Amino acid sequence: MKAQLVTVVTGGSRGIGAAICRRLAGEGHDVVLGYHTDGAAAEAVAAQVRDRGRTCLTVRADTAEEADVEHLFDRAAQLGPLTALVNNAGTSGPNGPLAEADPAGIRRALDINILGYLLCARRAVQDMAPTGGGAIVNISSAAATLGSPGQYVHYAASKAAVDAMTVGLSKEVAGQRIRVNAVAPGTIWTDFHQDPQRPAKAAANIPLGRAGQPEEIAAAVSWLLSQDASYTTGAILRVAGGL
Repeated sequence: MKAQLVTVVTGGSRGIGAAICRRLAGEGHDVVLGYHTDGAAAEAVAAQVRDRGRTCLTVRADTAEEADVEHLFDRAAQLGPLTALVNNAGTSGPNGPLAEADPAGIRRALDINILGYLLCARRAVQDMAPTGGGAIVNISSAAATLGSPGQYVHYAASKAAVDAMTVGLSKEVAGQRIRVNAVAPGTIWTDFHQDPQRPAKAAANIPLGRAGQPEEIAAAVSWLLSQDASYTTGAILRVAGGL
């Protein structure tokens, strides 16, 4: 009999997060879908998870708030011992040159993209360590090394922090049988972009000649959570079409 898989996916109501929820459900994960604002979209993804024969709880949470994070993981505990976390909730913050960026928008992006990941990983480790371990996958970005000049340098900086967190935490918790990795997407067809056509416009500068699909990121996450990746920790898996 296979062990139960209970996975928290933050930012699971759309884009990459929604694709991850669907993919993991197809591979036997019960999903706890964290979302911030769009409850209807979250329920639509939850229905897709359930159509695949798995349980799905939707939980409204601002991952930058400790109380919300605690509530999210408390709800997950109702399904059974936590086995995986996908840290995906994020925001770009203001678009444009850093000198013109609104400081409040920068602060909010850093709170969600860095503090939110840290708070969720902190609680996941607390839950996984006593029950034999688990796996964490952080969604980073190719921007962490490209820098995103003229677009959102602060976002790139936050994702560089995610990469550092991934490496450091992976070493810290390896002895507790918890693996920590990251997936760094490039330009992906989602509604994340301020300009909906940005993925098409970016294609000429991508070595593979196209933007990626959310399902391609979900596939990488799936592998990192699987037993096929049992000897992989501290890795930053770049899924960016050659960028």
